[in-house]
Amino acid sequence: MIMLDGLLLGVEVALSWQGLLMCAIGVTLGTVIGVLPGIGVLASVSLLMPITFGYPPAIGLIMLSGVFYGAAYGGSTTSILMNLPGTANTAVTCLDGHPMAQQGRAGVALFITTIASFIGSIGGAIVLAVLSMPLANLARNFGSQEYLAVMVLGLMAAAAFATYGLARAMAMTALGILIGLIGIDLNTGLERYTFGMPSLFDGVPIVAIAIGLFGLPEVLANLSRRDEAPPPVISVTLREMLPTREDMRRSTPSMVRGGLVGCLFGILPGAGSLLASFMSYAVERNSSKTPEKFGTGMIEGIAGPETANNAAIQTAFIPTLSLGVPGDSTMAIVLVALIYHGIDPGPNFVTQHPNIFWGLIVSFLIGNLMLLVLNLPFIGLWVKMLRIPNSILYPAIVVFSCIGVYSVRLMPSDLFLMAGCAVLGYLMRSFRLDAPPLLLGFVLGPMMEEHFRRTLLISRGDPAAFLSTGLTWGIYLLMIAMVGWSLWRNALTRRRVKAQAAG
Repeated sequence: MIMLDGLLLGVEVALSWQGLLMCAIGVTLGTVIGVLPGIGVLASVSLLMPITFGYPPAIGLIMLSGVFYGAAYGGSTTSILMNLPGTANTAVTCLDGHPMAQQGRAGVALFITTIASFIGSIGGAIVLAVLSMPLANLARNFGSQEYLAVMVLGLMAAAAFATYGLARAMAMTALGILIGLIGIDLNTGLERYTFGMPSLFDGVPIVAIAIGLFGLPEVLANLSRRDEAPPPVISVTLREMLPTREDMRRSTPSMVRGGLVGCLFGILPGAGSLLASFMSYAVERNSSKTPEKFGTGMIEGIAGPETANNAAIQTAFIPTLSLGVPGDSTMAIVLVALIYHGIDPGPNFVTQHPNIFWGLIVSFLIGNLMLLVLNLPFIGLWVKMLRIPNSILYPAIVVFSCIGVYSVRLMPSDLFLMAGCAVLGYLMRSFRLDAPPLLLGFVLGPMMEEHFRRTLLISRGDPAAFLSTGLTWGIYLLMIAMVGWSLWRNALTRRRVKAQAAG
């Protein structure tokens, strides 16, 4: 009954003219962003975040989330047609999607990815609606030590699943925590790392950090590359998109397995859709009777990962909204947007802000129906988007970034901070350092400090309080398991590289 009442409230929010308009804008922008390689969904959500500040939280969040899952749809288009992943989490689609296109089956590959994305998104939204309340009820019993443990788990999970290794990711996490501590300490009134600059008394603005680290480095990285001839774009018509009965028979079990993998990895803080898609590909390959054919145009190699990718995007909202711990790096931007609106995600989020939660759930259903219409009949339009010249695209991104950052606090110093973060982000990319752990450390660092202090105050300075409950022991053991798995994975990768070099 509670769920039915919530869905009715969500229908009222999502079907309002503002809700429908912002949902349509979000999924359309997301599709465009996904189709254009090199921009990235994380950078785009960061750039668009300031726009949402002028709208009610529910409406703004509907648009941001629409960009997120819309980009997953669009990203598969370039992966299949051009062998260029539009977004990082659609990179695995290149492995079998582009070989299918080269075999003259681009239409079938695009159709299967669209259907798989739709099924994964709807399944993930249902899991989000069902599991958020039980998880929130469990979290209501959390004390400060449990919250601290969950946040440490989120940071360590992000480091464990990082691209460039555990040690580098942990260093970036520590740097993010230090940046998050800049400002006036509310407990003592002392300045911390402000260097006497009034613009830093309230801390470093999150919008400047997010856009500087994720938006502008994409522009700098693309401008630093030498101009090369663009890959050929394969044209496709709607008539060529219909799969055979055999295609559907082979892809349906893959979609089911991919949905389960995606929901599992989406719920884990820090894992995200990228890991879900690659893990799904590994599951499909290992469960196949002909694993040697993967990479040559196997339809299972796109059906499973695309379902997992989109299911993980939806279920990443579960830890973000119910625990206040971002499900992945893009969810950290969503968390920032909520905090800016004065909303604290956590166990009471669903009960205190049911219009936002259920409005999101219903908007996921509506947005994915919109994406079916956008991605099947209008595939030719999105292919033409690939021909936009960089001389127009990148200057527009820079101008939009400056407007977005300046509009938040109307302080010119924020533009210099953004520029400094852009240079830092570009250098981090050049030296193979992960930016998402830095952002997560920046967002969660002040919250961790608050719960750390509160735990010591309640226990009168007893450090044993941090491990005083069975739940905290379980969380820290899970964290140790994640770190151990990351170290084992890295060692296995190094051994494989050495074997290939020797052979």
